[in-house]
Amino acid sequence: MSTLVEVKGLKRYFDVPKGTLHAVDNVDMAFEEGTTMGVVGESGCGKSTLARTIIHLQEPTDGKIYLNGKDVTHVSKRELPKLREQMQIIFQDPYMTLNPRYTVEDTLKEPLVHSGRYDKGSLDKEIRRLMDMVGISGRLRMAYPHELSGGRRQRVGIGRALAMNPKFIACDEPVSALDVSIQAQILNLLQDLQKEYGLTYMFVTHDMSVVKHISHKISVMYLGQVVETGTTDDLFDNPLHPYTKALLSAIPTIDIDKPKNRIQLHGELMSPINPKPGCRFAPRCPYATEACSQPMSLREVTPGHLVSCCRAEELSDKQPVTAGGAAECQS
Repeated sequence: MSTLVEVKGLKRYFDVPKGTLHAVDNVDMAFEEGTTMGVVGESGCGKSTLARTIIHLQEPTDGKIYLNGKDVTHVSKRELPKLREQMQIIFQDPYMTLNPRYTVEDTLKEPLVHSGRYDKGSLDKEIRRLMDMVGISGRLRMAYPHELSGGRRQRVGIGRALAMNPKFIACDEPVSALDVSIQAQILNLLQDLQKEYGLTYMFVTHDMSVVKHISHKISVMYLGQVVETGTTDDLFDNPLHPYTKALLSAIPTIDIDKPKNRIQLHGELMSPINPKPGCRFAPRCPYATEACSQPMSLREVTPGHLVSCCRAEELSDKQPVTAGGAAECQS
């Protein structure tokens, strides 16, 4: 598979009264064509900021963004519309991201009109095609957002994202605001569209069950950095980073005969404002040692499975690991 989108050393910082907030800090990530990369982590870890930076809703502080091998890190206002035709986003809240004064037809028509590719006859045909593609009934063509259910509103958002036939779509928690039964429908729709049109997804979520269902590869983020990345099977079968292990242990189970041994994290969260060098998870990590205070980056432990942890090989074993104590790493 060829790489469609790649980011190298990507950073997005924000100036705040107390210093510099490292929202996205030195992220390397590659999205293979026709696949889904799941990006997971707790709220505030930088997942959504990363997605918005890649598609230029926010400009990067440093680093590189490549599309089909071409450097698109900095594009002019004239070039941006062409880039947006290839890279789109589906937002989390389908109600807040639709214009309340626009009907379904108006929402889908707007990007088509701006492209200048369609006359009146072909415009009407394309709107009907988009509605059929995402499963919106023709009778809802003149409906406003407040007249639609959450699932239908999200289908409109998906249709809008697909209007320009992009190859890369950032899905920013597209099902978290929906009922569980509707979530399954939207996830199945996204998978069907991917198979039919060869779409490449960046799927941002904090739901490990959802990301396991839809992703080919997964990257785990913590306080602006990627701490582990690998195939979905590798990451679930053999998690290497202590934070990944904690996330997986929190997945609910209905098997009362085999209750999960949930990992309880203790210690204070490191501030993302002017963070200290070293592992940012160390203050909460039961396995932290003095070595964790040193700068570290992702390294390949097994083919395709990368982790930012100096004790990854020990943690991959089934044998108990001696805890180093978080206090040592904070000194």
